[in-house]
Amino acid sequence: MSDFDTIRELAIAAETKIVMLVMDGLGGLPRETNGPTELEYARTPNLDRLAQEGSIGLSYPISPGIAPGSGPGHLGLFGYDPVRYLIGRGVLEAVGIGFPLTPDDLAARGNFCTVDENLLITDRRAGRIPTEKCVQLVGKLRSIQIPGLEVFVEPVQEHRFVLVFRGKDLSDALNETDPQKVGLAPLAVRAQAPGAERTAELANQWIAAARETLKSEHPANMVTLRGWAKEPGLPGYREVYKLRAAALAVYPMYKGLASLVGMELVQGLHNLDEQMSALEARWADYDFFFIHHKYTDSRGEDGNFEAKAAEIEKVDAILPRLLALKPDVLIVTGDHSTPAGWKAHSWHPVPTLLYAPGLTRRNEVSGFGETECLKGSLGFFQAKDLMPMALAYARRLNKFGA
Repeated sequence: MSDFDTIRELAIAAETKIVMLVMDGLGGLPRETNGPTELEYARTPNLDRLAQEGSIGLSYPISPGIAPGSGPGHLGLFGYDPVRYLIGRGVLEAVGIGFPLTPDDLAARGNFCTVDENLLITDRRAGRIPTEKCVQLVGKLRSIQIPGLEVFVEPVQEHRFVLVFRGKDLSDALNETDPQKVGLAPLAVRAQAPGAERTAELANQWIAAARETLKSEHPANMVTLRGWAKEPGLPGYREVYKLRAAALAVYPMYKGLASLVGMELVQGLHNLDEQMSALEARWADYDFFFIHHKYTDSRGEDGNFEAKAAEIEKVDAILPRLLALKPDVLIVTGDHSTPAGWKAHSWHPVPTLLYAPGLTRRNEVSGFGETECLKGSLGFFQAKDLMPMALAYARRLNKFGA
């Protein structure tokens, strides 16, 4: 929906609880014709029961045929039109690690990568170096100075870091330098709009200095940059939805996105068990909980069908702890599809489950999976409509009109 003026008028405070459990990259594809997807292959007795007792369907993160990035995918789930509220990944990473952005800041998400002697990329993620190594390399990059700029480099996790330029009249109209394939050289930064030429030149100066600084390192001997952005100023969950919202996420980028929409971050979480413990400990403090599990997406991008299914099973196994808290509304979905056979995000609609005891219409389905979701009562819908549905099922929306 994303009509925040209308939602502001209709939203009311209540004692009900909403949980949104997001398995990143949940949607998938069969390995063979008429075979199961990763979700259908996984053993998920708890999700299957909830699908039978609740409502299921398939959501489009953006619109049919469009493969979303993680940022737009999550914005849609949070009820924001991802086409209107486009946020670069640099901002998400920066706020996710608690970096205080100013109006003069331009942020980019950085990846350490591996290049050969011809500067061709052989590994886009430098073997997913440990975070400790990332911290060490970031320390070296901090020595780079660019005249006319303040430059900040901060470690994130594994091969990821944040680069922030601080200065006047910086533009985010810049291309990404990751060619998205091995065997190609990192791209030069180029202006994508008039007035961005100076910023592109400064970025290329920093990249050249970074290459010189890292050339003797292995495997992380080069960087790529993506998601150039400035802080956008989004309307928040408390303002729009009348919700006290908390984010229980592990990866900084998803913390960043949650922070931008006004969720409070629960820090120090590393796995599903800790996320469930935090949920139990803070159940009385919030109305809405966003729980994020990254590794379904990671295993899909690795091309590992069985490992992605195993991650789905891990989530299914913790559901009894969550259900013991008796949420009024539980949503289980993904921000996009990441089929293991593709090793990348795809445009396929995402399986979605909405469980609201006593309020959902019956599904004639056998479980939770892409094929069964085709039969579900939710049908096909845009992800941005999910939050209004959650509010309605939680009895947090007044009637529209006389």
